[in-house]
Amino acid sequence: MSSPLPVPEGTRITVCEVGPRDGFQNEKTFIPTAKKIEIANALFASGVTHMQVTSFVSPRAVPQLADAEEVLAGIDRPEGAWITALVPNLRGAERAAQCALDAVHTVVSASETHNRKNVNRPVDQSLAEFEAVIDRLHTAGIAVEGGIATAFGCPFEGIVPPEQVARIARRYQELGAESVSLGDTTGMATPLTVRAAIRAIREAAPGLDIHLHFHNTRGVGLACVMTGLAEGVTHFDAAVGGLGGCPFAAGATGNICTEDLVYLLQESGYSTGIELDRLIDAALLTQDTIGHALPGQVIKAGPRLKRHDPDQTLTAAG
Repeated sequence: MSSPLPVPEGTRITVCEVGPRDGFQNEKTFIPTAKKIEIANALFASGVTHMQVTSFVSPRAVPQLADAEEVLAGIDRPEGAWITALVPNLRGAERAAQCALDAVHTVVSASETHNRKNVNRPVDQSLAEFEAVIDRLHTAGIAVEGGIATAFGCPFEGIVPPEQVARIARRYQELGAESVSLGDTTGMATPLTVRAAIRAIREAAPGLDIHLHFHNTRGVGLACVMTGLAEGVTHFDAAVGGLGGCPFAAGATGNICTEDLVYLLQESGYSTGIELDRLIDAALLTQDTIGHALPGQVIKAGPRLKRHDPDQTLTAAG
């Protein structure tokens, strides 16, 4: 299969903010609902238009997101915003159908072992159950993004063949999903595995829109973004400050950082519609709220052309 042309500079790239869901779910101290709403609104104010706000999961499994309906009802939705949430099953889909959502994200692991750890069932059973989930959401006028976790490797099984990822993507397409999101659950993606997965999906499920969701466990998340861009992908997930991880995958750390991703894209000639300074402010608000340092880099250093007062800087002696 021939390589697609790189995305031309100036192309608009969609950055989907997933921190309010994928990031907050890992925080041990409950974040007050009003603070979640404040952070989401600050992110919207920076120019973020796509956001995965919450998840309709069991409050016993993920108590941090027990206030899903209240958060969705409380945010100030900008004109043109695309609001999504995660659902694991039909019960979650029923809750989601009652809310003002544009799309819902389902998730199945490409790895059998991880899927059993994550949702306690085999891959094919998860896919079979999604038929009713997708039908229910489409009846409510809600689009579906089919998520594939451990798409680039599994902490239990190791290599995940790209053909396995492509098989799941094709099944999602058959079920009516509008797009598929490849999740790098434990940060095992490399440029080579990203390229292989994208090309396998395009071969097996032509026309299916591909989104990429990288973690930065091994420090190559943004390198994988560059590979995705070269392959023509225009939609990337990221979490404010680099929040996130996975409670069902040993060693997993946070998502790629939204500020770092936006900085990279804008300095590479792409358009995001996001104001970096205001995004950094939203990240600082998030950091103050959760009470511990975030791993993002741009939150510390600021934009490349940020100026400093030389009179406030130490001068070498001698």
